[in-house]
Amino acid sequence: MLITARTKPTHFERQLQAFIGDTPDWIADHWLSILVAIGIAIGIALFLHTLRSWGMRLCRNSDGNGANWYTIFGRTISRTNNFFIVMTAIRLVVNVAETPQLLDKSITFLFTIAVTFQVAIWIREVIFGLIEHRTRGDSPSESLASAVGIIRLLISIALFAIALVMVLGNIGVNVTGLIAGLGVGGIAIGLAAQGIFGDLIAALSILFTRPFRVGDNIKFDQTSGTVAEIGLKSTRVRSFDGEMHIISNRQLLDKELQNLTDRTRIRLPFKIGVAYETPPEKLERLPEMFKAIVEANGATAVRNGFVGFGASSIDYELIAEVATGSWDVGHPTRDRILVAIIRKLAEEGIAIPYPTQTTFTAAPDGRIIMPYPDVQPVVRMDKEDGER
Repeated sequence: MLITARTKPTHFERQLQAFIGDTPDWIADHWLSILVAIGIAIGIALFLHTLRSWGMRLCRNSDGNGANWYTIFGRTISRTNNFFIVMTAIRLVVNVAETPQLLDKSITFLFTIAVTFQVAIWIREVIFGLIEHRTRGDSPSESLASAVGIIRLLISIALFAIALVMVLGNIGVNVTGLIAGLGVGGIAIGLAAQGIFGDLIAALSILFTRPFRVGDNIKFDQTSGTVAEIGLKSTRVRSFDGEMHIISNRQLLDKELQNLTDRTRIRLPFKIGVAYETPPEKLERLPEMFKAIVEANGATAVRNGFVGFGASSIDYELIAEVATGSWDVGHPTRDRILVAIIRKLAEEGIAIPYPTQTTFTAAPDGRIIMPYPDVQPVVRMDKEDGER
């Protein structure tokens, strides 16, 4: 006859047996407290359900705009799950029912899990709402949609990984090695895909900081044109002469970039040279002439005056400012000002010289000698009268 040795029950088994044995006595002794706790728990659960329904109504009343702050708040509340509602209601009434120790620990453990993952869900929804708020009004782009989708996935993975580590830490698991392993794995992945992540971060930086949008006129390096598309890896710029330039997003962020669309005023610089033979009296009146011409064409003379002696002319600088950011207005204004200046100088008899050079010949003693000083008159001889 075989005699098997009985294994000694574990601590958890002893607690479970004690809980099962003591449960009828606990219910009999505290039935009234249990009923009160159940009633309070139902009230708390109904309140949380009502709060979640209110958040859903905020989302429905957003008129199709899913990016305002009320909608973000409402959508965050509406993501409250039933498990969190039930565990919150039970946890708040545990002391009312005077629950046994094992049941109290079990409720606390489940409540910790519910709170940890619910907070992760709320944080994720707030971040998603902020992303939509920043991208509101931008032209749709498949590449940028992919970038936003990738960042959503990364945020979700990061938040739920943190929540899982916190839960494991609360139940007594040593998470130090797990955290170290995740860190090493993250570094390895980052080094292997640094090019992809670099392009992704650059695209998201353009998306959030908005140095330019689709349709803006920009100037980058030697390229000027209109932004046609903002992609995950590159941005397409249609130059003013019709060429399509594809520029890496990282290059756009590494160098100076000018957004010509955001300006509200355009300054038109002019450099005007007049002949040295111009009388001083007329030179003195030139700034007033230029100012009158600029104002007559709807602009403002910001800077206007004599700046120096050029190689072939006396130089004046004129800077006119037009109260618009559109070159559709700036170019015609510049043309009218230039034509008016040429017309006014012609009326005043002031010449606009072109670059010329005069050569002087000097004798050995330094005296200047004009070339060909003795010029004889030219006599034409017809073939029939002259010698062959």
